[in-house]
Amino acid sequence: MTHWRIRDLQQTDLDGFFRLWEKYVEEVTVPVYALNEVLASTRADTAVVATVGNEIVGVTVARAAHDQAWIVFYTVDEKWRRRGISRAMLSAIEQRLASQGIHSMSILVPDGIEPITSLTRAGFADQRHLRYFERIIPIRQEEILTLKELGGRMLPRDRWDAIGGMSREKDMLERRLVLPLANPSEADRYGVVPPRSIVLFGPPGTGKTTFAKAIASRLEWPFVEVFPSRLASSPKGLAAELRETFDRIEELDNVVVFIDEVEEIAVRRGGEPPSPMQAVTNELLKTIPAFREKPGRLLVCATNFIRALDPAFLRHGRFDYVIPIGLPDDEARQAIWQGFIPEQILPQIDLDQLVQATEGFSPADIEFAARGASQAAFERAVTNSVSKSESPNLSTDDYLSAISQTRTTVSAEVAKEFEEDIEVLARL
Repeated sequence: MTHWRIRDLQQTDLDGFFRLWEKYVEEVTVPVYALNEVLASTRADTAVVATVGNEIVGVTVARAAHDQAWIVFYTVDEKWRRRGISRAMLSAIEQRLASQGIHSMSILVPDGIEPITSLTRAGFADQRHLRYFERIIPIRQEEILTLKELGGRMLPRDRWDAIGGMSREKDMLERRLVLPLANPSEADRYGVVPPRSIVLFGPPGTGKTTFAKAIASRLEWPFVEVFPSRLASSPKGLAAELRETFDRIEELDNVVVFIDEVEEIAVRRGGEPPSPMQAVTNELLKTIPAFREKPGRLLVCATNFIRALDPAFLRHGRFDYVIPIGLPDDEARQAIWQGFIPEQILPQIDLDQLVQATEGFSPADIEFAARGASQAAFERAVTNSVSKSESPNLSTDDYLSAISQTRTTVSAEVAKEFEEDIEVLARL
């Protein structure tokens, strides 16, 4: 699989820039901005490139004016389109502009030249070959520092679509979470209260973190992960750090807050003498209702061991939904395999065999098997001095061999307990 990356444009990239400009002019015929204007912006304003190895395959250049920015040049080499490069470049530009206090980005896109109208006789220039696009940047300048201090970030917008399969879980999250949170006014008309907090539970490695990030990506809200282990290292103590962290989160207009392995700080209380963690559990139980009071935020707690949680933690009023995330279905396993198999050999691999052979595998298990097969083929190629011009020598049998050597994360006993937990604890 060929990988590309995004970075700031450098003066040594100008040869690649000119090559893309020439192709761009051939396509659009009438550029919105002249070459000299675009070149000036590459030096004075904001510009990023997409690279594959040493090759420049995409360029995006933006110019800021007051609190708005204009994209003055934006193109991807034809052979590298439809691979997410365009979105990634625009996202990189947006992040750089947001730190400058820019609130919106606009693009004038060349269209086909239309017939000249009577306005031209009056001295007007026909501008109808331009289409206007605008995007509101979803985070304010003053929020950026807070987000950085919390270790949060804006995630790429394609995380949701990148989840292959798992259609039942995606449909549930889309309807219950995304729709009311993204359309609060419309939800209010129907008496729907957007959710404020949820629990995702399931065996290890089933993608709970992936779903939490995908929800933030889908909503285009900042994503902040709270790590109990990091808070515990503070001299103030875990409970105090937890309280202060959520106080800082209050400064963000919109946010998805994620706590993984929440059972570490929401353990069952009881016993004599009381466990030191009981104070932390008490603090978290007080924090959740306060967090829920303000709209525009969502707390996502994930656990591999839902039975270990304090019963009070899951009561109605603290969490709107308790949602199971299980092992990937056939469609999801196929999508996961496609993501790890090199693109040039994908047509010769029997995906159906791999999907069937990995029933009961978690996404992490499939990744381990795929990387094992790639590593074995790489070592074989280096040892046998295979030409670099040849396609990777990877076969279906290589992957099946790696699968046979992979120990699954989720045992039959754990899978059975998960089904029991769905019956008793799930709240959809």
